Amino acid sequence: MRCYHRACLLCAASTLLSLLYVFSRQASTLEDGDDWDQKAQGEPDERGHDTGHLLRKTRGSVGLRETGGGLGRCKKQSVSYWKPCWSLPAGVCGVNGLLESPAGKGSGSELEEHGGGGSHLAVVACGPRLEETLAMLKSAVLLSHKSLHFYVFAEDDLHGPFRNALDSWPRTIRTKFNYTIYPITFPEENAKEWKKLFKPCASQRLFLPLILKEVDSLLYVDTDIIFLQPVEEIWALLSRFNSSHLAAMAPEHEEPRIGWYNRFARHPYYGKTGINSGVMLMNMTRLREKSFKNDMTTVALKWEEILMPLLQKYKLNITWGDQDLLNIIFHHNPESLYVFPCQWNYRPDHCIYGSNCQQADHEGVFILHGNRGVYHDDKQPAFRAVYDAIRKAAFPSEQLVMPGCIFTPSVTPQPFPSLNGYDALQSEL
Repeated sequence: MRCYHRACLLCAASTLLSLLYVFSRQASTLEDGDDWDQKAQGEPDERGHDTGHLLRKTRGSVGLRETGGGLGRCKKQSVSYWKPCWSLPAGVCGVNGLLESPAGKGSGSELEEHGGGGSHLAVVACGPRLEETLAMLKSAVLLSHKSLHFYVFAEDDLHGPFRNALDSWPRTIRTKFNYTIYPITFPEENAKEWKKLFKPCASQRLFLPLILKEVDSLLYVDTDIIFLQPVEEIWALLSRFNSSHLAAMAPEHEEPRIGWYNRFARHPYYGKTGINSGVMLMNMTRLREKSFKNDMTTVALKWEEILMPLLQKYKLNITWGDQDLLNIIFHHNPESLYVFPCQWNYRPDHCIYGSNCQQADHEGVFILHGNRGVYHDDKQPAFRAVYDAIRKAAFPSEQLVMPGCIFTPSVTPQPFPSLNGYDALQSEL
């Protein structure tokens, strides 16, 4: 009987957090990578373990761009192992190198573009954000059925810890994703100003289309994100874009009476209450190609042309850094933005003054965004409980083995009626 109760408890907790999604397709991704053709891979490292993925030449594909003159070696080495240099756009400074994950045939090394099913996820981590970022990546891997590629932009001293943590995950988990670690990179002009804008390195997201030139579409998320639905669910929103859409974000507020932008902003912003850039889905091919209307010149400017003039004009009037710049851009180009519901970017503001995200009330929270540091204090216990449960949870195998019994998740259980379930789950962990 005791075993039965423990199994039911774990089953119920898995539904509320969407941690133990049925890995129906997981077996099909487990392939032996030992006989993978090494000619199609990147160079192996000194330990004899492959760290490359296939080089792609087609537009909108993932990976490195093969140049006619061949790939040179990096001149500066600030992490333990370097692959051939990746090409930065003119005027962009930084360490020219990247670090890739162990890849095999079944590890998502040939990730599909958004029409095929693979999802591409980017995050920027600076300072004490390692653990928070790993929890976000963990939630993405646990829930997703389809292949994932992570683009991790991090300070040099975080490269090793990220690699060690991701490579230590079980093989059954690692076959679902691969990753690339990039240095923090800003335009040489005003690089220090960009890096310190709002929070350390936060404005790096503005330059992702210029750095990841071979990536067609990308989902950017802040480090304080927890996925409660498979990544491919939000990735599928790309198919809802019309011919003008090039990015998708959620509103900053649902209720104008408590909105920040409509009450305090000293610059243009999108719509009635602005947009929040903590979860940002981008068609980067369109973004690179579009010329943006603006209030600085009568001439429409490309993405790489508009960012610096925009910062210079509004830097004394913006509070939330790069998010404010995005609000200004889409204020003048509203036809280019697809707005998705608040349940895809659910924040403390949606419940701190009463519930004001109707979609989450009716359908549940799909992506949890623990801004304001709520994962690390007691101001929002529910947010912290979800984060702690994800962070502490062991990776599941195809069968969940508990003392004295085996439980195989195969049905959808009923959710917990209260937070008592979180406390019980954490005691189990």
